[in-house]
Amino acid sequence: MGYTIAQKIIKEHLVCGEMTVGSDVGLRIDQTLTQDATGTMAYIEYEAMGIPRVKTEKSVAYIDHNTLQTGFENADDHRFIQSVCKKHGIFFSRPGNGICHQVHLERFGKPGKTLIGSDSHTPTGGGIGMLAIGAGGLDVAVAMGGGAYYITMPKMVRVNLSGKLSPWVSAKDIILAVLRVMSVKGGVGKIVEYGGEGVKTLTVPERATITNMGAELGATTSVFPSDEITREFLKAQDREEDYTELKADDDAVYDEVIEINLSELEPLAACPHSPDNVKPISELAGQKIDQVCIGSCTNSSYLDMMRVAHILKGKKVADNVSLAIAPGSKQVFNMLALNGALGDMIAAGARILESACGPCIGMGQSPNSGGISLRTFNRNFEGRSGTADGQIYLVSPETAAVSALSGVFTDPRTLGDAADIELPEKFLINDNMVIAPAPVEEMDSVEILRGPNIKEYPKTSPLTDSIEASCSLKVGDNITTDHIMPAGAKILPLRSNIPKISEHCFTVCDKEFPQRAKALGKSIIVGGENYGQGSSREHAALAPLYLGVKAVLVKSFARIHKSNLINAGILPLTFQNAADYDKIKLGDILELPNVKSEIASASAVTVVNKTTGETIMADCELSDRTRAIIIAGGLLDYTKENS
Repeated sequence: MGYTIAQKIIKEHLVCGEMTVGSDVGLRIDQTLTQDATGTMAYIEYEAMGIPRVKTEKSVAYIDHNTLQTGFENADDHRFIQSVCKKHGIFFSRPGNGICHQVHLERFGKPGKTLIGSDSHTPTGGGIGMLAIGAGGLDVAVAMGGGAYYITMPKMVRVNLSGKLSPWVSAKDIILAVLRVMSVKGGVGKIVEYGGEGVKTLTVPERATITNMGAELGATTSVFPSDEITREFLKAQDREEDYTELKADDDAVYDEVIEINLSELEPLAACPHSPDNVKPISELAGQKIDQVCIGSCTNSSYLDMMRVAHILKGKKVADNVSLAIAPGSKQVFNMLALNGALGDMIAAGARILESACGPCIGMGQSPNSGGISLRTFNRNFEGRSGTADGQIYLVSPETAAVSALSGVFTDPRTLGDAADIELPEKFLINDNMVIAPAPVEEMDSVEILRGPNIKEYPKTSPLTDSIEASCSLKVGDNITTDHIMPAGAKILPLRSNIPKISEHCFTVCDKEFPQRAKALGKSIIVGGENYGQGSSREHAALAPLYLGVKAVLVKSFARIHKSNLINAGILPLTFQNAADYDKIKLGDILELPNVKSEIASASAVTVVNKTTGETIMADCELSDRTRAIIIAGGLLDYTKENS
């Protein structure tokens, strides 16, 4: 039996474990990336490990999230990250150089390599044939120190692409079509692999758009073959030597196969408030809009921007619309400036933003109250835009641009013949915004620069024999990390200060939660299906840890958040019987009388509701390694004990 693309890369990087679905496998990691919203904590964790120099082939720290400097906090964090990078062997991408995933695709990604990043959209690298996986900051810190990265061996899903996209239908419409089929939780425990004749019609940036939003499927990652199109992209980036051919064996076996005929697709939109709430633009046409934002790690490539500039050239943005555009990297921005496309955007009335995440992470450009905003981003969770009642739709750059001109939802196919825009034979290469680390012989003289906002990792403790705690919060299905630990311009600067940021934990759902949890001292959270979907932010585990949360009992977890809970030493429990969710109310006293022995023996966990007298059985699905991590009190404690 042959191997899939993902299985080939896993086999090549396997450190321990068996490649059997459901088994724990440890992978050697070639590259890591961090961004500044998660990076400060990742580097605090790395320092705590005491390893002087990173052991990966390439580790890069990007400044792309917290670039809005309204106080000292973000600037201090950036200075701290830069000094850590210089000392410990990490490349530093300065603010203004671009969004981590866009820049990494352009300048550092290599087919066949493993990459983990402290950002859930790290699978963007799958567009160039990498096994690229989003992870918590502590997992990235361990990988930088030479440790393996552990995943549960996923199932393999094949998405066969046939046909060719019609004019004005784009890669964004492909991934929205996949989301319509699989849903936001349909990819959990799976790797999505793209194949078929249709793959040859897609450029690397288009493939990266698709793998980027594979994160919204809940998938471990997504990956495309590395072929002649990949070679041409790398050649244009002056990196042809990084090319490796990579394809699935003809007799590879997949657990699931999905067929997508590109010729049949039409422009689509993900409607509020979920990326899988997908409808055709033709059904929405004519509805008034208020704002358009074009950019993010999903759709900010040179190709995307040139198509937008072509649509806007010689025209004017509608009077009722605010249009903001953010090129994804300095490379893209500079090329647009030199070829005149940037001037076309500005002349049409676009507001040009810096090359950063910006509005996608709630950092500026919030829409008006109840405003309808069309965005080329990857998430439209309620409140993520910074406006609580904002109505966010996810669309392609083509749909976004033409709708900005008309002032209403507009199908871009009404434009007639599509522009024939191709990738350049050679990109503009200038890496002067990437700072190399100090040589090994100079590293001891480098001083780490810390600001007053940078606090230590929260205190952890080993698992106790039993736990008795109140239910401090009860929430429903599809709770996102934006619910747990909101982003935005006011909260993101606190990412290096867990005591302070914890004051905002779950306030989207219950404004009293932080005070209640802290007053209780220890507590348990109860939730529904797909708990923790969305971002990789480990702060959604670290803030509850600081507030005394000992366990989270839900119907099901999203992959990265479950991993982050384990790393923080918080028990990830699932109801054996989903109906038992209804047997717990806010304030109920819950006892786990034999929790340590039950975890140690891989038994079901007994949960006694002392308020009602009910006994509930829960599962705690852990491998031998993660079981040891939980008992030790978290990954940092486990790593120290086993180093």
